[in-house]
Amino acid sequence: MTEIQALATLGGAIALGGGLAGSAIGIAMAASAGVATISEEPGQLRNVIVLASLPMTQSFYGLIILIIILTVVLPGLPATGGAGIAVLAVGVIGALAECFSGAYQGSVCAAGIALLPKTKGGILTTAMMLAVFVELIGVLGLVFSVMTLSILKLM
Repeated sequence: MTEIQALATLGGAIALGGGLAGSAIGIAMAASAGVATISEEPGQLRNVIVLASLPMTQSFYGLIILIIILTVVLPGLPATGGAGIAVLAVGVIGALAECFSGAYQGSVCAAGIALLPKTKGGILTTAMMLAVFVELIGVLGLVFSVMTLSILKLM
């Protein structure tokens, strides 16, 4: 493996790491609120699970970036120039988008979970819709990463 390929691979690994970190932080925030909610009203378990699991998707977005880099970008990567650094930068940008999106989506979900007993579950749909707005940043992180790799003619 050349230095350029190693940098590109590192970019993909960082993207996955950002997605995993964001998901873990977001799920932990939401699940912490879920424990309190379930202790107050055990019938809200299903709703808590739905909201607490939403930040998990950022892990998949990071994984998709890694897979694209390893399977599409890496085989055609130029042997010279700054292509490795460019792919590394794309991975870092993807990682930041997934990490912040997952963490803040968990915050939105935690707020929704905390209000489940007070609203008798009525807040579920609204909380999910608001969490989807934060999810969009994770989706855009994936899309922008793929677009950037394509514009740079690395795909």
